[in-house]
Amino acid sequence: MSKTLLYQISAVAALFAYRVAAATAAEMNNADLKPAAHERTAEQWAVFEASFTSARKYANPFLEVQVDVVFRNGDQQWRVPAFWAGGSKWKVRFAPPVQGDYTFEVKCSDPANTMANGESQTLHVGAYTGRNPLLQHGFLRVAANKRHFEHADGTPYLWLADTWWKCLCKRMTWANFQKLTADRKAKGFNAVQIVCGPYPDENMMEARWENEGGKPYERLDFSVVNPKYFEFADRRIKCLVDAGIVPVIVGGWGRPQGGGKSTLAQVGLDGYKRHWRNLVARYGAYPTVWIVGGEAKDAYGPWSDLAKYLKETDPYHHPMTYPAPEHPRKAIKDNLVFDFDMVAIGHDGFATAAQTLALMTSSLSQEPAKPALCGEACYEGHMQANFQDVQRHLFWSFMLSGAAGHTYGAAGIWQAGVEGDAGIDPVYDWTTWKEGMNYPGSTQLGIGKKLLERYSWSRFEVHPEWAEKDCFSAGIPGKVRFIYQPKRGIYNWNGTVVKGLEPNVRYSAYYFDPATGRRFDQGIVNGTSGEYRSTRLPSPQDWVLVLESIETK
Repeated sequence: MSKTLLYQISAVAALFAYRVAAATAAEMNNADLKPAAHERTAEQWAVFEASFTSARKYANPFLEVQVDVVFRNGDQQWRVPAFWAGGSKWKVRFAPPVQGDYTFEVKCSDPANTMANGESQTLHVGAYTGRNPLLQHGFLRVAANKRHFEHADGTPYLWLADTWWKCLCKRMTWANFQKLTADRKAKGFNAVQIVCGPYPDENMMEARWENEGGKPYERLDFSVVNPKYFEFADRRIKCLVDAGIVPVIVGGWGRPQGGGKSTLAQVGLDGYKRHWRNLVARYGAYPTVWIVGGEAKDAYGPWSDLAKYLKETDPYHHPMTYPAPEHPRKAIKDNLVFDFDMVAIGHDGFATAAQTLALMTSSLSQEPAKPALCGEACYEGHMQANFQDVQRHLFWSFMLSGAAGHTYGAAGIWQAGVEGDAGIDPVYDWTTWKEGMNYPGSTQLGIGKKLLERYSWSRFEVHPEWAEKDCFSAGIPGKVRFIYQPKRGIYNWNGTVVKGLEPNVRYSAYYFDPATGRRFDQGIVNGTSGEYRSTRLPSPQDWVLVLESIETK
């Protein structure tokens, strides 16, 4: 063998030995930077997910066994339901409410199941580093004044929801769901009411209930779950949250469906409890709001018992309500379990608007005090009625009468209508979701929300004495006044009268066009006479008159 060849072999061997040594050294140097297998990290309010493998097999794991995971941080603890994910796998989703060091351990209802071997694992939670406002400020709660909502850090939250009752079904494709989400985010919506359970106006277990994974349950009593359904539902709920939109999850419809019985009567209380435990396990770690049953009332079953179970099962105590088909404090008499009132009585234009307002203001006068809002009224375009003028009237008359927010709805969207399938039988109208998405009312309510958020809207007080009887007024005395003047008739340019002005306050006045967002300045208003008379409207339509104290501008 030549000396040259020996030299080349030696050089290659030396290089190989150097690389092995260097890799070993790097691994040793970095060993203390790698967390041990049992150490986990997460961010406050963001979803932490962990999986566990069952040590035993069951014929029906969903029915035969319950799994919880107990998270502890100091003296605080959260018992979080886990969900069966198929096969031998269980998953838990947890949103840490506080930063710091946690331990967590699995609790199985079957003592013979050594799932995770009962070991205590650790979790370190740091600050949220993203830009999602729902996670930057924390989960929703009722504010201390019991009149509006706020985030965990005290940031006020002005509820503007859209109604997507049936949008978890496969008629609404994943691509179109994303498109609709982007549209609503751009327009200023920050909540979506969506059913994850029995749909309104459908027989139980209908094929229309299916998504890409099939039906959510295989039996009427909800004793056999289909995890594939919920896997496809998961990504849609997450899509809303990622867009900064609160999923307002409805467990199912409350009034009688096919067969003349309510869904609760058909499924049974135990079945509905299983269903709600599954929903809490999957979606409780998101910034959600619960609706226990749509249009529920005592005559349709023990909805208050189900609501109490939901409250006990949810470790975060998310706000919970039900859309009442009559007075919210009377439809379900055992009402203390609900955190806020929601009215949902029909779709008959301005007549429904007046009836809803009366029920809402009555609810606001009750004890204990709770926020109240309209959860369903006069969907835009529903049966070719209730167009943009009705939508503006609903929003502004309710908001200036003390509502904590407003829920909008549009024909086509709520039932996920598509060309050739209206999504409901008998058919109310053949509007598709895409047509409904472009109705102008949704844009105009977003404009209204944006205007209110320029001011300290959460401090607004209702002051009907500030304006004429056909107007709605609210604001902060000495700071700002909002007066909504509904349309008074064709060719009617008559303005309004603002009463009870403070003699020592000077206001800058302008008319805000609730249809376009245009502003028409009206100059300076002095309160020395106690009144301000608007002599002429910019045009004969509905208007919002804003008086803003010059000192606060």
